Amino acid sequence: MPVPPTALADAYTRLTTAFPGLDIIQPPAPEPMPDHDGWVTAAALAAGGDTLDTFLAWDDAQVVRDYGQPARPDVVASFGLHRYAWPACLLITVPWFLLRRVPRLPVTHVSYDRTAPGLAIGRLAARPAAFACLPGDPAATLPGARVVPDEEALRAEVRAALAEHLEPVLAGFGPRMRRRGRALWGMATDEIVESLWYVAHLFGDGEQDRARHELELLLPGATQPYVGSAAFRELTGPNGESLPTRDRASCCMFYTLRPEDTCATCPRTCDADRVTKLLAAAS
Repeated sequence: MPVPPTALADAYTRLTTAFPGLDIIQPPAPEPMPDHDGWVTAAALAAGGDTLDTFLAWDDAQVVRDYGQPARPDVVASFGLHRYAWPACLLITVPWFLLRRVPRLPVTHVSYDRTAPGLAIGRLAARPAAFACLPGDPAATLPGARVVPDEEALRAEVRAALAEHLEPVLAGFGPRMRRRGRALWGMATDEIVESLWYVAHLFGDGEQDRARHELELLLPGATQPYVGSAAFRELTGPNGESLPTRDRASCCMFYTLRPEDTCATCPRTCDADRVTKLLAAAS
């Protein structure tokens, strides 16, 4: 029996309400995963070839349009992976964060459409193969549910579900990015942490602080194949302000286009510049 959409619907609805640049649909089981009219399956991206070439051509054109210059092919591929992996990770981390339910989403169960008008991020189609939950969860009796004993076991399910989805995707993008092994998993680690940390801020009610705590437990370090920990830390502003930041495990390569305009978590950004950027963002 397929996992009923109701198992995850509340989490996905809250996500897309708070973050309207992204839409998520759950196609019914008899239907194939969408792969036309702008849709591309995650499995096709993982396979590389012409589908990945077409996907990255969009990023190539966007760089020229927005920055007036072409980017290196490996930089284009890094941008393309980021634009897929950042929202795709939310398919797994948001139901865990909000509902304590962890869907299994192999690449054959996800499609992505970033061409949808009016959506800055695009649309994701997801059909879970199964999901893990805790004892006492009302969803534990649903088809596809697997009960695990405690929170740490559920965190292990999150790490396993993310790795199951991301490993073939990284294998597809990796040769184009000229990255392998640890460098690829460093980028994956950053996508997991920064996507949930960002959308938790949109949920309000202190949820970003809770997300930081949950991510520190999820990725404490030495949790292979992930690289390092969630790597949050605090900086202090000129008036004693507490400014949360983190140290990325990878570089997104944006500096190759705008070396003067790196992000506040970039390994190339010193703490003094981070404080300036964080204060500007807060204002």
